Amino acid sequence: MRLTQPTHLTENDTLLFIGDSITDAGRDRTDPASLGDGYVHEIARTLRERADAGAGRPPRVVNRGLNGNRVYDLEPRWAADVTDLGPTVVTVKIGINDTWRRYDRDLPSPVQEFEACLGRLLAATTRTLAARLVVITPFLLPVTPDQERWFDDLLPRTDAVLRAARAHGAQVVRADLALLHAARDHEAAELAPDGVHPSPLGHRLIADAWLAAALPLTADAT
Repeated sequence: MRLTQPTHLTENDTLLFIGDSITDAGRDRTDPASLGDGYVHEIARTLRERADAGAGRPPRVVNRGLNGNRVYDLEPRWAADVTDLGPTVVTVKIGINDTWRRYDRDLPSPVQEFEACLGRLLAATTRTLAARLVVITPFLLPVTPDQERWFDDLLPRTDAVLRAARAHGAQVVRADLALLHAARDHEAAELAPDGVHPSPLGHRLIADAWLAAALPLTADAT
């Protein structure tokens, strides 16, 4: 299973991140090398610093997040934006728009269908690539009373993400728990001003959670 694969990365590795606006983070879509200003950028910066400290070279990092995407939007672009690029580590962060659209546009995303779609994407990746899979959980830090009811939809969806990750041997990054823990010391709006989109601090916390779960710093890692 991919959970037992080595976490050491080299310049020959390609880390690909795909998802919605939280991954997109304002990247320049006309520039394939653009990483945006969010957690993907923070992860890449940390990997460069680690590589510099070890006199090595960092892996390539690719951002394929798209603002507004639900899980179903990932499926038609999966081949072009993921498998055709031959990444060695694929990270998926999706789910909050599947919840949000239920409440602002009355556009439901049944959890069973959501889970099946995510499962198909993960399965397609393992069939095509010898890549490690990483899944980041969706999260919400309510800043309005109305957002509190979103948990009725989001919590079962988070469970579905965990089941799909487990079924396909993916590493899990619990962004929901990392931000919930941080909310003990910070106002929700400091971490995600609208409850969904992270602040710079929120993005850094997601990056730290990814690094800790998906690429723990060990004695032999650079």
